[in-house]
Amino acid sequence: MSFSDSDTSSTGGDYKSFKQISRDRLLHEMLRSTKTGDSKSTWKVLIMDKVTVKVMSYSCKMADITEEGVSLVEDLFRRRQPLPTMDAIYFIQPSRENVVMFLSDMSGRVPLYKKAYVFFSSSVPQDLVKIIKSDTSVIGRIGALREMNLEYFAIDSQGFITDNERALEELFGQNVENSRKYDACVNVMASRIATVFASLREFPFVRFRAAKSLDASTVTTFRELVPTKLAAAVWNHIAQYKKNIANFPQTETCEFLILDRSIDQIAPIIHEWTYDAMCHDLLNMEGNKYVHEVPSKTGGQPEKKEVLLEDHDPVWLELRHAHIADASERLHEKMTNFVSKNKAAQIHHSSRDGSELSTRDLQKMVQALPQYSEQIDKLSLHVEIAGKINKIIRDTGLRELGQLEQDLVFGDAGTKEVINFLRTKQDATPEYKLRLLMIYSAVYPEKFEGDKGLKLMQLARLSPDDMNAVNNMRLLEGFTDSKKSSSGGFSLKFDAQKKKLGVRKDRTGEEETWQLSRFYPMIEDLIEKLGKGELPKDEYSCMNDPSPTVHGTSQSTSVRTTQAPGAAHSMRSRRTATWARPRNSDDGYSSDSVLRHASSDFKRMGQRIFVFIIGGATRSELRVCHKLTTKLKREVILGSSSLDDPPNFITKLKLLTAQDLSIDDLHI
Repeated sequence: MSFSDSDTSSTGGDYKSFKQISRDRLLHEMLRSTKTGDSKSTWKVLIMDKVTVKVMSYSCKMADITEEGVSLVEDLFRRRQPLPTMDAIYFIQPSRENVVMFLSDMSGRVPLYKKAYVFFSSSVPQDLVKIIKSDTSVIGRIGALREMNLEYFAIDSQGFITDNERALEELFGQNVENSRKYDACVNVMASRIATVFASLREFPFVRFRAAKSLDASTVTTFRELVPTKLAAAVWNHIAQYKKNIANFPQTETCEFLILDRSIDQIAPIIHEWTYDAMCHDLLNMEGNKYVHEVPSKTGGQPEKKEVLLEDHDPVWLELRHAHIADASERLHEKMTNFVSKNKAAQIHHSSRDGSELSTRDLQKMVQALPQYSEQIDKLSLHVEIAGKINKIIRDTGLRELGQLEQDLVFGDAGTKEVINFLRTKQDATPEYKLRLLMIYSAVYPEKFEGDKGLKLMQLARLSPDDMNAVNNMRLLEGFTDSKKSSSGGFSLKFDAQKKKLGVRKDRTGEEETWQLSRFYPMIEDLIEKLGKGELPKDEYSCMNDPSPTVHGTSQSTSVRTTQAPGAAHSMRSRRTATWARPRNSDDGYSSDSVLRHASSDFKRMGQRIFVFIIGGATRSELRVCHKLTTKLKREVILGSSSLDDPPNFITKLKLLTAQDLSIDDLHI
């Protein structure tokens, strides 16, 4: 198997961002490489399986693929029309069934396609290579046979998932010790994570959260060993890459930290007040798809229109990490600026009674203008979305709940405030009350011992199903066992030596410009410590050679010396979490300027930092990676088994014991 050569590691060559490299490899290294000899100017068919089609769709648009000479995209396992005059590009996983299907397509007197260029998404086992080589009728019809080693899903310019949606259940559920799914899940995750390093040509220091027993009599559980097992599996793949991939680095080029969801149980549950998080938490979005109504062109009923809130939308790119209040203000400013610069709009304005215009008035005015463009279309869309979010916040009393959530996390509120909220806010939604109690149980686990938790559940009027979500937090960390109490509820036995999981301190040197922007995920501290070489070695082990030259002073200084010169100089990029800015200036924060400076900032980056969270990551954690990229002058890339919004995470948490418990077993 050959592997094309492209230097993308953070130690040399032109610096490209993570997603940019993923896209370039698929379009140029794979699709464009097939334009050789007789195939240079002919259209081709692209054939993918259910996994690789997702890999491709996260990184490339259909227009990109067409531009590289692909006229038709097909599913490997669907019945396909024979096109014997056309060449085919296969981008498939190296599984036995995929190889059998490919050989079936290309064998016989009249194959489905003229010639096949085959690219595998990960390393191909030797037995499959032998099967392909043994089919003499096919071998002469193969134009290329290569390992792409690209089997991750680039969900963000600095984020990827391995698409293990059931990782929480398969790795942290009850009875995982007897489950085959446990090993299968770890192996798939490891294989896909490893392809990130193969793609970017990075050789990482593989660090992981180590399992630790309190004493000799305490047995380390399978749940505690998940990061250790994943680190070992990733390391095995990396070791193979070192031997088999041309120009793969032989010395460490980046940092890689493996964590699991137990490091921060609050981040997936608490209300995050940024525009991106609010959209996905409060609006019924399907992935990044938002559906809204637009006026009918024929004057009839409004029509439904789907839009994607993604990187190609400059307004979204600028505002996604801004606090919802900041985003709303900036949208109003943008509308006002447009009106003030447009003569037609000013005539409309002057015809009014002189009162100040609302953002909604400005939106209607702009839509009426003849030069209503795609740019204003985008602006108008975000005005509508922000308005809808602000209405939900007002109508559901979310601001008061949000304040209580953050006060609990920072130790400024306790049992009294929680009970008072549950008594006085009986009309709060069950989801809001459940999330509050989950935060409360993470910060004050002892309050759920015996029947205490049962009484809180009764006060909150939560269903047995909701109660299950709180009880199942024990399976992540902080609980040693769960026994039925005599009253029919759960008696949670808590480990006396466990620290409170939720309480955190205010970050020094960071001003809280917007209300409710105080909360930060735990990975923010961990990434900063990793960048400084200050992660405690007894808590975070390393798979690499633990010699002084690797882990001693030379390693920590190498981290520091890779920083860009002039570290004190503030550099903004589209990755900045723009929590606050001077109210009288839009310079550097406008969509245009953000995009313009992003690529130049990357050229001055130090070594990359990769963080992987087993069991699902959150949008607040993704935001932190963008923020720290600017602060540390190092591209911080977040990986996870999935990206979960709070309702989705709570559903997964309930499933941890779903097979062992029925509703009838739970009595309130």
